[in-house]
Amino acid sequence: MKVTEIRKLSTTELTTESTKLREEIAELKRRLHMGEVSNVRIIRTKRKDLARLLTVLSEALVKEAK
Repeated sequence: MKVTEIRKLSTTELTTESTKLREEIAELKRRLHMGEVSNVRIIRTKRKDLARLLTVLSEALVKEAK
């Protein structure tokens, strides 16, 4: 996801997307240890997407608190 797409989401959508990404990362890690996933970069990109989501979410929460 691009940051411009992420900024268009509301805070509830951001939280649901972050939980969904966390579950995907956990599943990919499990499949990696089982030997089912050969492309390790998928995990890296998902983690970066999660970091982007959490950054925008924290910015949105700070704006709402003011």
